[in-house]
Amino acid sequence: MLIFLGLIFGATTAAQATDLRVCADPNNLPFSNDKGEGFENKIVTLVAKDMNERVVYTWWAQRRGYVRNTLKAGLCDLWPGVASAVDMLATSRPYYRSSYVFVTRADRNLKITSYDDPQLRKLKIGVQMVGNDAMNTPPAHALARRGIIDNIRGYMLYGDYQKPNPPAAIMDAVADGDVDVAVVWGPLAGYFARKEPKPLVLALVEPAVDGAQWPMQFDISMGMRRHEPDFKERIEAILESERPKIDAILAAYHVPRTDVGEHFSVNELR
Repeated sequence: MLIFLGLIFGATTAAQATDLRVCADPNNLPFSNDKGEGFENKIVTLVAKDMNERVVYTWWAQRRGYVRNTLKAGLCDLWPGVASAVDMLATSRPYYRSSYVFVTRADRNLKITSYDDPQLRKLKIGVQMVGNDAMNTPPAHALARRGIIDNIRGYMLYGDYQKPNPPAAIMDAVADGDVDVAVVWGPLAGYFARKEPKPLVLALVEPAVDGAQWPMQFDISMGMRRHEPDFKERIEAILESERPKIDAILAAYHVPRTDVGEHFSVNELR
């Protein structure tokens, strides 16, 4: 999940390498960690096997400057989870599409699916933040343009990096009752909902675009440097041929998807 962030090439290009050099965050479940427990770790292992290569990681926290300090610095060749529309690097065809979701406790029976729900004006709302203000993620913008500001509680997407799973704090807040509802990026919400002691409900944020500007759903691709078409073609061919296995990995991590022909509605997750 997700930060949408010249060009310096290392002496060895992706096409020449015997290793699949991957940039990843060492503490960012469900996406990746340095124990190989994230779904991006699993998918990268699958890709490397098909390429007959060995995965070699460059671990780097996904902060601002991530692309500049990893891919563009020539330290690695592949970023396994990036928004398809990002323009600072080349991206593969998407391998899944997900959405922000409303997260509530099942025992509250709130049934919120829209930013226009009048309940949101009186409930405590948790929102993921990237910077030091609450105006930098699509849900924050969507709420702010409706004047829903005073009852917002921000949770840093980065979190306390000294602790395991720092982005999960917003899910803990819902389960513990610190907030009534949270708007959370789907893969993170789907994974951590099942680890909370209280049953939680996930509901797709609708519509898919708020107003004319703020998308709530994103295609996710693998990112690489520009001007390496052969490498991109190899990655895309493997993503296509291994689609059933990749779909199974995403399902095992409970990633909410909007690209598989299924209507994602409210689901109680224990």
